Amino acid sequence: MKVVFQYVKMKESETLSNITRHQLEKLHKRFPYFMRANVFFKMEQGNTDAIRTCEIELTGPGPILFATTTAANFEQAMKETVSDLQRQLRKRKEIYKPHLNR
Repeated sequence: MKVVFQYVKMKESETLSNITRHQLEKLHKRFPYFMRANVFFKMEQGNTDAIRTCEIELTGPGPILFATTTAANFEQAMKETVSDLQRQLRKRKEIYKPHLNR
């Protein structure tokens, strides 16, 4: 699986990249049919605080899966985004299950 990171309006973080890569590899072991993950970390200024957003896009056979989360820190946003993607992958697996049993 190929993972591509993009950092928008912030410096690249090797630690954040490694944590995210580890979470996505765990997800890939369970759902091996997605081949690429595009990960975007964005820092935007809000009215009172900096807004931290994590967006992840998974590509594989079928439609592209996408999830985004805004949180107080990047680690929390990334974990919630991966959790949302896991929910989407479970739904997709249920759809494909009848086709795989033939």
